[in-house]
Amino acid sequence: MDEIIRTIFLKSLQMNYVDFVLTPIYIFLLYLFFRRKRKKFKDPLLQKYHRQGFWIKIFASILFILYYSYLTEGDSTVLYQLEGNNLYHLILNNTNNLKYVFHKGKDFDLSLVKAPGNEGYFRDEGNFMIIRLDALFSFISFGSYAVINLLFASLAFSGLWKLFKFFYEQYPKLHKQFAISILYFPTLAFWSAGLLKDTLCIAAIGWLTYSVYGLLYKRKSILKNCIIIFIFAYFLVVLKVYILLAYVPFFLLFIILKNVQGIRFKFLRYLLAPGLIALSIYAFSQILTTYNNELGAYAVEDLTSSISHLNEVIEQRSDRADAASNFSLGATFDGTFTGLIKIAPIAVATTFFRPFLWEAHKISQLMAALESLVLMFFTLYVIFKSGVFTFIKLILSDPLIMFCFLFAVVFGLFVGASTLNFGTLVRYKIPCLPFYSISLFLIYEKVKVRSSREALKKIIPNQATIITLQPAIS
Repeated sequence: MDEIIRTIFLKSLQMNYVDFVLTPIYIFLLYLFFRRKRKKFKDPLLQKYHRQGFWIKIFASILFILYYSYLTEGDSTVLYQLEGNNLYHLILNNTNNLKYVFHKGKDFDLSLVKAPGNEGYFRDEGNFMIIRLDALFSFISFGSYAVINLLFASLAFSGLWKLFKFFYEQYPKLHKQFAISILYFPTLAFWSAGLLKDTLCIAAIGWLTYSVYGLLYKRKSILKNCIIIFIFAYFLVVLKVYILLAYVPFFLLFIILKNVQGIRFKFLRYLLAPGLIALSIYAFSQILTTYNNELGAYAVEDLTSSISHLNEVIEQRSDRADAASNFSLGATFDGTFTGLIKIAPIAVATTFFRPFLWEAHKISQLMAALESLVLMFFTLYVIFKSGVFTFIKLILSDPLIMFCFLFAVVFGLFVGASTLNFGTLVRYKIPCLPFYSISLFLIYEKVKVRSSREALKKIIPNQATIITLQPAIS
């Protein structure tokens, strides 16, 4: 019965005349909305990238809709849209059912679930959050799967745009590199363009980055930024709290070092920096300890064992349809923190450089494999141009590079260690891809500037050079 319901629903998802009418209408409405935002930008470069980023996201969303409507099935259709659309109609039929929008997923009446096989997913509040949002968005989209995807994609674009603005304000001359890393990245554009948890997570990361920076460094729009931070931090806590755990310490470290850099006296800078870093590490560790129970599987003492358990679960699902995409790290993980450190190089390399071309079994995986190959060659090229010691030195000496690289690597470690299926790997790793790419671009640009300085000194040995990487604007 469960399979019959899924089959009927998936066939109904195939775009009909209603979708073909509604989709262009909503694209036009979204275009008008974002064009109005774009007209407020005084910088023509920002206008150009905003326009390009919008259309890239719309095109990616259309591909996403077609992919899940005709080529495959997944959480987007057989869980979020199936159950979200069901909740939408339950509310239409009886307004008393509106109460479930405000309840937790575990309190949902399981007798009302559309497909019995989905009952277990309601215990995960992250899954129910997307189901809840799907139902709410259905009221302004007439329940259209295509339109709901466009709305989710627009949320992701708003976050990606804030992330682009944040980096653009640090180094305006590197706008092309930031656009490549944030707006043009193929798998990032595709997997954040539809009805998935990853889409909302990407939106949250972008808004959090820009708002926390505005609050703690710029000290502007305090009330507005506090509200935004609360909303999107809540989404991350509910959806994927481990993103927040990997992100917060390194971004706060960046803010601290950024503020310390503004102190004119070098002695005071050198005196304050280590102390503030130590204080922030201690404060963060205390928070983790205090909220140990609330973090559950993501608590420090349980995290490594949870990763080991996830690996065992994936290995046991060898009879599932997606089992062909399972892979092995090529190393044994014993579930301890020491064991996690031992497999760290393999896990991180897996996140950024796999699947390899011969490991891709689907169109989406082939796209990710090509992208991973380019990223691997670019990584090797930057290390070769800079040298290993200079590469490490630049990471540790620049707060922005340190933040981007360390967040990407730590996040990549946990994703690579806990995800042994390429289908999920290509989605789960997208939050760290722009940060890793940007860290490489920043290192490469600093190496180029250093080479230019040395070349100029040879030509004019007694004249100081003014070649620098574009500083942050205030």
